[in-house]
Formats: sequence, structure tokens, C-alpha cells
Amino acid sequence: MSEHGTPWGEWAQLASDTIAMKPVKGIPAGTVFAMDVPFMEQTAGHRPGDYANDPVGIYVAFQKLAGTCFVDQFIPTNPLSMGAHGYISSTPKGATTGLDSILCDGMEIDSPEAVIEHLEKIIFPRRQQEIADWPAKEQAFVDRIISEERQVQETLGRNILKGPYFFAFPYLSYGTYGYTNYFMAYALYPEVMARDFATQADLATLKNHAIAKAIVQAHLPHLLRLDHDMADGRGTLVDVKSLDAIWFPHFERSIQPLLKAGIRLTWHCDGNLMAMVPRLIECGVSGFQGFQYEYGMDYEKICRMKDRNGNSLLIIAGVSVTRTLPWGRPDDVRREMKWLVENGPAVGLFLGASSSITPGVPHENLHAFIEGLHYYRNAGRGQA
Repeated sequence: MSEHGTPWGEWAQLASDTIAMKPVKGIPAGTVFAMDVPFMEQTAGHRPGDYANDPVGIYVAFQKLAGTCFVDQFIPTNPLSMGAHGYISSTPKGATTGLDSILCDGMEIDSPEAVIEHLEKIIFPRRQQEIADWPAKEQAFVDRIISEERQVQETLGRNILKGPYFFAFPYLSYGTYGYTNYFMAYALYPEVMARDFATQADLATLKNHAIAKAIVQAHLPHLLRLDHDMADGRGTLVDVKSLDAIWFPHFERSIQPLLKAGIRLTWHCDGNLMAMVPRLIECGVSGFQGFQYEYGMDYEKICRMKDRNGNSLLIIAGVSVTRTLPWGRPDDVRREMKWLVENGPAVGLFLGASSSITPGVPHENLHAFIEGLHYYRNAGRGQA
């Protein structure tokens, strides 16, 4: 039931029951993050070029046709940033996507020392001021979350459940400073990095208290997917032992308001994150989404793990967007979906793609994928 007592449609109710870790017959589909605009136009029965004029309408129509039961990120304009050969030329470049010169508050970030200088002169004072100002801003923040979630839920209708996508915790700031100078600074100045994570967590704890308040007050789904890339195909981006020392303690305390409110936290997996999985569980994370199997993410092992209270994990299983969908055949897609279902947890299983599905994926593979989402939503494992 929604916050107003209105019954959910069958698909949304299936998603809600799955989040609640109830035994269900079908397996709900999570968001299909398709970036292939012509495919979405064609699937939704629109003409080429229509998406640019009505991204929200066609995005929602495509999600319904794909059988989506649950959406957290609602990003209908994102596909417009990507063409058949990657990001279109007008897409703004960032610190990690080819920006020639990285400027932060007028400071050029051209060395690890520049990273440290910007943190100490600009970021730390700014963050302390934000912490001081937060009590006066909290209620407006809560109201904005509730308003935005209600608006998107109304757009999606009653048969796709909208989950919140608001969270805060300490980040590795390579997105601000670029990979090279940030990670050199991380290695050379661990005491400053520790202070960065500590003050990030101070602010994040306040924000997560407000996020939990909004979720409970508006009766939003008690599920949040935490999303921050901290690994590549080789393993964690920094030595996991350094994370044990200066990141995990602050991450753990920052998420406490969400855990105390009974909100289940899942983690989006990019790269080989296996070293972090048990540590995240110890902190209170109780589910995972994504998985790059070709880099060593052991899906079967993770699905057999328990949370820190001994309960099953919630798993949003994904057909590989880096291997199977772009390079396989329809039978490979079907085979992988069957494997995901057979090895997934008995309760708390969603199906989807491992991440965004970029242009260039053969359309016959996408059709097989969507057919599989519909099949498993109806058939599940073949038992109630």
C-alpha cells in the first residue's frame, strides 16, 4: 500500500514484498538503464528523434514495456548525452573524462600538493560552515526529498515502485581532482585524507538523519543503493588496509541514522570489490547490486553470504553490460539470466542489468534480456 493507502499495481507490490524480504513467486525487475535512444524509441513505438522532445514520457513508456518493477535513479535525460559512438561532443568534460585543466574555486589542480591546499584552504572551512548551517536547512531538505519522490512516483504510476536515491558518506574525491593528483595526494598525505573523511562523515551523518526522516515520514521504500566506484578490474583503487584505517570507521558511523531507521543499504559493485564485501557487511550494508563477474566478483559466493545479523542479503542481480550483453548472443543472455536466478538468494532477489546499457549492444540481445525479465517476473523459480 502507498502512503495514502492506495493499492500498488502487481509489479510494484512484487518489488515492495521483495524489499521486505518476503517469499514471493516472481522475481521483480529493477531499472533498465538503457542508453540506446533509438532502441527505446523503437520499443516504445515512437519515431526516430522523438526522445529528445519527450525524454520523460518515452523513458517511462520504455520502463513499462521492459517490465520494470522498481526504480531508484530516475534519469530520463541521461541517454541524450550518449550517441552511437559514445558521449556526444557537446557533453561537458570533467576531471575524470578528459578535462584539459582542472580548476577548483579558481585554483588549478596540477599536483598532489594542490589537492591538499584546496582541501585545507577551501573545502574544510566550507564544510564546517555547512555543518553549522545544517539545522536551519534540514527541514527544507526533508521536504524537497518528499516532494521529488512523490512527483516521480506520480509520473511512474502505480505499477512501478519508486525508491529513494539520496545518501551521504565519505567519498574518494577523484571526481573533483582527477585520478592522478588525487591518488598521489592520498598516498602522500594520509593524515589530511583522514581529516577529509572525518569531516565528510560529520556532515553525512546529519544528512542521513534527514534522509531517514524523509523516508519514514513519506512511507518510501526502505531501500537505498549506495553508489560510489572504489575498485577497478584489479581490485580496490587504494590499499584496502588504508581504507580500514581511515575510511571504513567514518563510513560506518555516517550510515548509522539510516540503519537505525530500518533502511536496508545495498552497494553498487564496479570492478573487483571482493576485498570490500565482508567489510561493507560488517558496517551494516546488507545487499549488493551490479557485479563485474569477469573481474573476479564471485556472485555465487556473495549470494550465500549473510548480513551482520545472520539474514540473507538483498541482491539486485545484473546481466553483464561489459561482457554478455555487448559481446554475447541471445542464448548467452538467457543462460546468464538462468544462472543469476538459480544462484541468487531464496528471498530478496531482483533482476536487471549490471549497470547502464550503452549504445552498440545488439538489439537481439536486448530483446532477449527484456523477454527474460518478463519471464522470471511471472515464473520466478517455478514455485510460490
